[in-house]
Amino acid sequence: MVSGLSLLVADLLLNSVRLSGFGTAIFAALILGIVNTIIRPILIFFTFPATIATFGLFLLVINAVTYWITSTLVPGFYVSGFWGAFWGAIITSVVTTIVNAFVKD
Repeated sequence: MVSGLSLLVADLLLNSVRLSGFGTAIFAALILGIVNTIIRPILIFFTFPATIATFGLFLLVINAVTYWITSTLVPGFYVSGFWGAFWGAIITSVVTTIVNAFVKD
């Protein structure tokens, strides 16, 4: 639910990210979790040299790719371009971290 809310925040802040509703946001959060569990480790493995060479900053690119993959899998969730996915992934991560900090306490 927290991830769904963070996706909605990205939708509100960015013109390049669009969600058709709260239900779509929850479904997109579920798919994003699955993509992060299955595909992200594979991407990290194959891009490990680039990640080392950029001192870990390439992980931001991987986050954008997983965000974009999720948008292609979820009807009603649209991301236009790499930079939309990049900033959407950053906003989603930051908002999720902040909300989780308050929810756990």
